[in-house]
Amino acid sequence: MADATSRTDLFIGGEWRPAASGERFDVHDPGTEQVIASVANAGADDARAAAQAAADAQPGWAALAPRARAEILRRSWELLTERADDLARLITLENGKVLAEAKGEITYAAEFFRWFSEEAVRLRGELTTAPGGANRILVFHQPVGVAYLVTPWNFPAAMATRKIAPALAAGCAVVLKPATLTPLTALAVADVLHEAGVPGGVVNVVPGSSARTITTAVLEHERVRKLSFTGSTEVGRMLIEQAAGRVLNVSMELGGNAPFIVLADADLDAAIEGAMIAKMRHNGETCTAANRFYVEAPVADEFAARLAEAMGALPMGHGLSDGIRLGPLVDAATRDKVAELVDGAVRAGAQAVVGGSAPGGTGYYYPATVLTGVAADNPILAEEIFGPVAPIVTVADADEAIRLANASRMGLVSYVYTRDLAKGLRVAEALESGMVGLNKGIVSDPAAPFGGVKESGIGREGGHEGMLDYTETKYVATDW
Repeated sequence: MADATSRTDLFIGGEWRPAASGERFDVHDPGTEQVIASVANAGADDARAAAQAAADAQPGWAALAPRARAEILRRSWELLTERADDLARLITLENGKVLAEAKGEITYAAEFFRWFSEEAVRLRGELTTAPGGANRILVFHQPVGVAYLVTPWNFPAAMATRKIAPALAAGCAVVLKPATLTPLTALAVADVLHEAGVPGGVVNVVPGSSARTITTAVLEHERVRKLSFTGSTEVGRMLIEQAAGRVLNVSMELGGNAPFIVLADADLDAAIEGAMIAKMRHNGETCTAANRFYVEAPVADEFAARLAEAMGALPMGHGLSDGIRLGPLVDAATRDKVAELVDGAVRAGAQAVVGGSAPGGTGYYYPATVLTGVAADNPILAEEIFGPVAPIVTVADADEAIRLANASRMGLVSYVYTRDLAKGLRVAEALESGMVGLNKGIVSDPAAPFGGVKESGIGREGGHEGMLDYTETKYVATDW
C-alpha cells in the first residue's frame, strides 16, 4: 500500500470523502509496475460539489486580512519542510524520480508557500492624477474568484503549490485536479494545508480518471472564474476553447522544446554540468528540459564525447535505491514514445553513441542516450522528447544557432553557454522564449516569473506576477 503519509479519498469542503459513485482507481509504481494505492475516482457530482464548496468559502477567504492568509501559507511551508522525507518517498513511489530529486522537489514546492506568504501582504495598487486633471485614478487588485487548477504528473508537489500558493495569497479559493498518474502527493499537500489552518472549502482536491468529466463540471459552475493549467499544448488548446465559452481568465504553462546552445568560447566544464541539469533532471521528463543541443563546430565533438560519458555513467534503477541517478519513466506510453523518437532519429541518420534502446524486464526504464550526426531537419528536433535523450546538432555560428532555436512553435526556455557575457545577452535577447538560462542549467525559482511565449503558454507563475495572475484590476475614477 501507499506510504502512511498519503490520503486516498477526495478532499472537498475541508473533509475527506469517497467518490459519490464509490469508484476508485489504482496508482502504480513505475519502477515495479505494482499497485501502491487505490484512490477515490471523482466524477461530475464530486466536481460540482468541490466547485460549490470553493464558491461558498470564497467570500470569507477573500475578506480575511492579508496577514492572516500569509501566516497560514507560512505555516504550510513549515509543515511541508518538516515532512520532506516522507513526501519525497511518496513522490518517488508514484512518479519514478530518484529520491534525491524528489527531496529537491519538496524543497522547491514548499518555497512557493513561503514566497507567496510574503507576497500576500504586498498586493499594492496605484493612485495617480489624470493628465487632464479632471479626476484621480485609483487602481487596485481584487481576487479573480474561484480558480480551477489542473496539474501534471512530473512535479506533483511543486506544480500544485506553484498554483495554490499565489491563488490563496490573492484571496482565491481553489479546486485542484491532479494528474491521474500521481494523485497521492497532491492529496498529501492538501492534508498539510488543512493542518496549517486553511479553512474548509478554500482548497479542494478531486483526483479522477476522467479529466474531461471533472473539468466540464467545474468550468460550468457560475462562480468559477479562473483556469490555470500545466501540461501539453494539445490539451491546453482544448481547455482554452472550453474556457472561452464562459470567457474565463486563463493561465497556461504548456509544452516546451528547449534549445541548449553551446558557443565555441564556452567553458565546457560548466556547459556539461549545466547540460546534465537541464537535460537529466527528473529523467528528462520536464517541460524545461534541454531538448535540442546546438553546438558550434569547433567544440562539437568534444562536447558530444563528454556529454555521452557523463550521461552514460548514470546508474539506472528504482528511485528509492541507493546511488541511483536515473529512474524509470512515468509509464509505458512515455517510454514507448521516447523509444520511437530515438528509433526515428537513427533512421533519419543520427547515431546513438550511448544508450539508444530500452532494456527488457520490469519497469518503464529508458537509458541515457546521446545522438550525434543529427541533421537540423531531423524529426526528433520538432518533438518534446520527455526522456533522457540528447540530440546534438553542429552549427557554424551563433546566428545559425539562434535561427534554428527560434524555428519552433514553442518558446518556453532556452539555454546559452558562452564566456562572453555581452554576446550571451545578445543571444538571449534574440531567442524567442519566455526564459533564458545564461550559463545556467536551471531557471526555476519561486521568486521569478515562470512562463513561455508562442505556443508554450499564457501568463506567468512565480514572482509577483504569479499572484497578479489570480487578480482582476479595478479602476475607480474619483476626485476630492
